[in-house]
Amino acid sequence: MQPTDTDADDPQLPGKDRNFVTALARGLELLRAFGAGEEYLGNAELSNRTRIPRPTVSRLTYTLTQLGYLQHNTHLEKYRLGPGVLALGYRFLANMGIREIARPHLQKFADATDCNVSLGGADRSDMVYLETCHGHGPLIIRLDTGSRLPIATSAIGRAWLCGLPGERRQQVLQELATEYGDDWPQYEAGIQQSLKDYAQYGFCLSEQDWQRDISAVAMPLILEDGAEVMAINCGGSSLRLDHDRLVNNLGPRLKEVAEHIRQELAPRPRYRAVR
Repeated sequence: MQPTDTDADDPQLPGKDRNFVTALARGLELLRAFGAGEEYLGNAELSNRTRIPRPTVSRLTYTLTQLGYLQHNTHLEKYRLGPGVLALGYRFLANMGIREIARPHLQKFADATDCNVSLGGADRSDMVYLETCHGHGPLIIRLDTGSRLPIATSAIGRAWLCGLPGERRQQVLQELATEYGDDWPQYEAGIQQSLKDYAQYGFCLSEQDWQRDISAVAMPLILEDGAEVMAINCGGSSLRLDHDRLVNNLGPRLKEVAEHIRQELAPRPRYRAVR
């Protein structure tokens, strides 16, 4: 059955919020529908992925193309992300002063450990690398800025969860439970173990959970008294990052890196002149 062009058929709409702009939300959902490695999508595919009625999708893709956020391939009759999206992404990253502060610390740690060391932020059920630095060894993970890792199984995602206030964490866990459905218990067990690890060590572990050949350690980066929570991680081949090295070497050193970043981000005290 084809969806009709009504708000009631759109799963993205939040009830009866009069301040919510439906057209804008739908346009953004279309842009989010493009996954990594998928260059072109047609109106039918976009409609199926977003559950937005196809006539509405057609109008939105036309508008987004006119604005430069999509590019239309007339031969394929499909769309791909345009330079406008890339420009927004670069502006977002450029305005994040934390990247400039964090990068030297991340790179120094990556060079010293021959690991991939990254700073990430949450986007729905994933963590997105906002900055990443590589070591120079033969067994380096080649993940770059913009890479996405699942919150539920990655060390950086679990660390981000550990840094959230309790009420917000429960909300995210409920959202993840809905997404994973019947498979949720196995993911929840890993997250609960990470909460215990964080309470014990001050950082989280992911030992071959995200991928069988990768292990990592991570910790939350809690900024502005909890108003902003990000996370940093250090990962590499599980052949060289065994449990002992994660817990007794990389984890404590990552805590030092996080502390250096927090100190540089801390607002400088203002002194009043004394007469």
